Amino acid sequence: MKKIFCIGELLIDFVAENQGSDLRKASVFTKKAGGAPANVACAISKLGGSSTFIGCIGDDPFGNFLEQILIENSVDTRHLQKTDTFTTLAFVSIAENGERDFVFSRGADRELKYLPKIKSEFKGNMLHLGAATALLGGPLESAYGHYFFDGLTERAFISFDPNFRQDLWKRREGGFIKKCIPFIEKSHLCKFSLEEAQLLSGKEDLTEASTVLHNLGTEAIVITLGGEGTYLSTGSRHGIIPSIAVEAVDTTGAGDAFIGCLLYLLSALEDPSEVMGNFEFLMEMVRKANAAGALTTTQFGAIPALPTQQDLKAALK
Repeated sequence: MKKIFCIGELLIDFVAENQGSDLRKASVFTKKAGGAPANVACAISKLGGSSTFIGCIGDDPFGNFLEQILIENSVDTRHLQKTDTFTTLAFVSIAENGERDFVFSRGADRELKYLPKIKSEFKGNMLHLGAATALLGGPLESAYGHYFFDGLTERAFISFDPNFRQDLWKRREGGFIKKCIPFIEKSHLCKFSLEEAQLLSGKEDLTEASTVLHNLGTEAIVITLGGEGTYLSTGSRHGIIPSIAVEAVDTTGAGDAFIGCLLYLLSALEDPSEVMGNFEFLMEMVRKANAAGALTTTQFGAIPALPTQQDLKAALK
């Protein structure tokens, strides 16, 4: 089974309790571990895969808490860095339908330094680039780009999830699009939300959007559609793969659970890149990944809600 390296932010989610989706009214918050690439790393390891997290946290109580969460979830933390800058925080509100609203207070995640020695570990393995904060400048963006190039030169399988957050890119959406294009051009697999696919392609229709994104270079595209399932496109074929019905209480981490499960399944293959054009083969994997994402919405918090192999098997019976 291949190792999967997940690069980007690990942070504290302060989740508003009993205030619906309005952060202005929130007065009580619960501390939870978060950060898209960290969620993905935990999703992979909880299913029995091999994941390594590359990111930066503060050398403070919050950072120590986050490091312990990774360790408890069997994620390789050899490349976890620490800095004197405070750990990144996100304040999150959750509406009755499980949808979220974010406000970020950035800190240590932006301080990730590039370490050339890691490059050799990418060879024959997989690289997941899925950070919400990675394209905002600073050392993290530079390191992110270097690791992306290293993955390409070492012929690693590369997946990309732009993790667009409106709060981080207000009135700068054009810059976000421009920065995403090189990753879409070179990645074997791209995962988008519906909002991201429409924003990055400039098209409302799913088929038209995926055509634009394929023309940029990516081989396989998955667009998550919440309870409706996932739109899968290999260029020559496309369609919506249904999800399972659940009672959603918190959608935090659902997309991360989905892509984590999909990458876990792909990591068992000798060469995952060879199946990127095989719609039938990917369809079954996406069906399982849909279930992983759906199960994550049935509990509060991303990492504690991520399913195990046993959970997934029970849901797919």
